[in-house]
Amino acid sequence: MDQKPDSQHKLIEDLTGVNTSKLNYYAELKKRNEEISRQNVRLEILYRLSRAINLEMSVEDMIGETFKHLPQALRCELLGLAMLKNGELQIRTLLPFQSLLHQPVSRDSLLWTSFAEKTALLLPQLPAEDPFFAANPALAEKLRSLVAIPLLQRSVAKGLLLVGSSQVGAYTQDNLDFLQHLGDQLVISIQNAQLYDDVSRARKNWESTFNAVPDPILLIDTDHQVLLRNNRPLPKILHVQPADQAGGKCYFLLYGRLVPCPDCPMDMMRQSPEPVYRRLETETQRVLDFAFYPVLGEYGELVAMTKTVKDVTEKSQMENRLLHSARLAAIGEMAAGVAHELNSPLTAIIGTAQLLRCEWVDRAELAESLEEVANCGLRCKRIIKNLLTFSRQDQVPMTETDLNREIERAMALVHYLIDKSHIRIIKSLCADLPEVKANGLQIQQVVTNLMINARDALDKNEGEKTIRLETFLKRNRDGLWAVVAVHDNGQGIEKENLSKIFTPFFTSKEATKGTGLGLSLSFGIAQAHGGTLEVESIPGEGSVFFLSLPVKDCSVPRVVNPG
Repeated sequence: MDQKPDSQHKLIEDLTGVNTSKLNYYAELKKRNEEISRQNVRLEILYRLSRAINLEMSVEDMIGETFKHLPQALRCELLGLAMLKNGELQIRTLLPFQSLLHQPVSRDSLLWTSFAEKTALLLPQLPAEDPFFAANPALAEKLRSLVAIPLLQRSVAKGLLLVGSSQVGAYTQDNLDFLQHLGDQLVISIQNAQLYDDVSRARKNWESTFNAVPDPILLIDTDHQVLLRNNRPLPKILHVQPADQAGGKCYFLLYGRLVPCPDCPMDMMRQSPEPVYRRLETETQRVLDFAFYPVLGEYGELVAMTKTVKDVTEKSQMENRLLHSARLAAIGEMAAGVAHELNSPLTAIIGTAQLLRCEWVDRAELAESLEEVANCGLRCKRIIKNLLTFSRQDQVPMTETDLNREIERAMALVHYLIDKSHIRIIKSLCADLPEVKANGLQIQQVVTNLMINARDALDKNEGEKTIRLETFLKRNRDGLWAVVAVHDNGQGIEKENLSKIFTPFFTSKEATKGTGLGLSLSFGIAQAHGGTLEVESIPGEGSVFFLSLPVKDCSVPRVVNPG
């Protein structure tokens, strides 16, 4: 009795189609849920691919990563790219059919048509007569359906995305929409990777050029921070140089300062954005040229500056030597004429003074004056003799000479003077020193001059007085040199005098002790031999003079200065 109304109610719902509508509704709902689920899977796959594909991946790696994830959204037994190259569509990558790489796509193929017309191609079943599949029977044998998606970059076709299945009719229009999104994502990824590769290549080229510059270059911001620098070591400006580390303030890195330099070029460039050039002589006796160039922003404001540092010590020394040579040449020409003009009257003055002294030997006051006249005349004669020698340096004969032997002879000449001053002599002569082409007498003259100068530099020393002579071989980019070095632990030479000591008539000695021609004469002798005479000195600690002469025999062992 109670079930009768229910039966009637059900009969009414069947007759009116209510139950049918419910079934259709639930079926549609299920279908929509499945569709939403598929869309979510596809979106998840696109998201994973966007995360998995990075800028450093190659195109082949990108397709490989896509091939791992794509089967989760649709059937995929083949995935590849055909790209346009030199006007021809070629297979760039095709998984798992890697044997077809670089295979061209015929212009008569449906694939080419899809590419040329920029329209997606859906093949539920592969056409056996298509030129591309006919040319690749292994591919046609394993595949039954295929989709080709044009890859467009700014509306220009660059290639095709190929997706294939072994099942007939594996793909629908709905799949085409998803694959089109996938193709767009790949195009963006490939384009970004190409841009990244171009930028990386340009950066590497720029860095290679930047690092190839032989001098240090620094990019410094307006806060004095070093933003960038090439791989060249910074020159040693201070005796105790701060650690060479990346970044940091330029004034600390170069000069060990805690605050900006008082005359910083950055301040000048803020007022006028013009290059600034400076030369600095460092504590370490190096000469550096600095060049500062402004880096301007979009509106002409100063945003940074570049700083280049060039060590011009050798260039500066060469310029000084050239200037010195020019001066010496001029003095040499003058000396020859002056010496001859003065020799005759001096001979008469000296002879007359000596005759009068002999005649007036009983008149002590006159004899003393005449002795002074004769001595001054003789001193003038010695100066003239040096001037004549100075002007004839290129005329002296040269033979193969043993430097060690000439040093021993020079020491024998000045040994008494050195011993009288209580000076200790240390010899360190290289036993294997090869012979050089030189004039032995002039080499003795140079060594004698250097030893006498060393003795005079030790006059005011209260402690131990030492002169050390050594010979050694030195090799540099100009060849092999035999070097004679004379060290002393005397007073040293003041920094401002170092550039003057080889100048004729310059002397820091008392008038009775020197004429100022000894070092200039020695310098000229060194040059006449094709060599150099150089000095290093620290005031209060001593000096060392280096006479370097070229060695012609390049077969001698590669020996360098032991010190």
